[in-house]
Amino acid sequence: MLYVRSLAFNFVFYVNLIVQMILWTPYYFLSPRHRAWFVPKFWSRTCMWLYAKIAGTKNDITGLENLPQGSFILAPKHQSFWDAIAFFPFLQDPLYILKRELTWIPFFGWYIMKMRMIPVDRGSRSKALKAVVAATREELARNPRQLIIYPEGTRRAPGDEPAYKYGIVEIYAQLGVPVVPVAHVAGLYWPRRKFLRYPGTIKARFLPPIPPGLGKDEFMARLIGDTEAACDQLLVEASQAPNPPALPPTAVKRLRELGAKA
Repeated sequence: MLYVRSLAFNFVFYVNLIVQMILWTPYYFLSPRHRAWFVPKFWSRTCMWLYAKIAGTKNDITGLENLPQGSFILAPKHQSFWDAIAFFPFLQDPLYILKRELTWIPFFGWYIMKMRMIPVDRGSRSKALKAVVAATREELARNPRQLIIYPEGTRRAPGDEPAYKYGIVEIYAQLGVPVVPVAHVAGLYWPRRKFLRYPGTIKARFLPPIPPGLGKDEFMARLIGDTEAACDQLLVEASQAPNPPALPPTAVKRLRELGAKA
């Protein structure tokens, strides 16, 4: 049944994306940007509903009281495609930094550009970072927006060694807005590079915001410390659930390390 339900969800997931993208096109492109946000947020909610009904995986997202008013940076762990779509319905006007090639995809790219996302050219990292900071500062000057950054850049398996990139430190220092870390272990249920979707409950938590103005080293230490400690707690809780998902080797190793420390 795991394989059948996983295949069924993956099929319905992409059908839902294509159908909604086509059906909502007139409303989306004729509406002001702040109203058009209804469409991708509605799509996200329907994805999570289908995920629960077909794959048997529910969401438990807590810590909403930790989301500041106005502009801030949201810094989630990146383990799965789940964390790319699960959080933006909770944000007023989210802002993504993404590869420019994504804007070339018919329909999908047009949807992206409608929301004034920030496309980045592959190449020199220093030039790309300067361009990102300048474009983000311009967007935040127009309207209060919530920049979503994955501090580790690429998806990593649950329990894997943290590999935070320096880019978020520079963006934090130059924008002067709070950073909200987000902890979760969604990769246990919606694994990267696999089609299996394990049943259970994905727990995610918006952590208390890190205020602007900290030194770069202090900020990085707090971001890693807060995020990883909360992820460790969620990993332990998931492993002790009545019907735990299959644990990858990285998660098993991390649980052993935590058990040895305890």
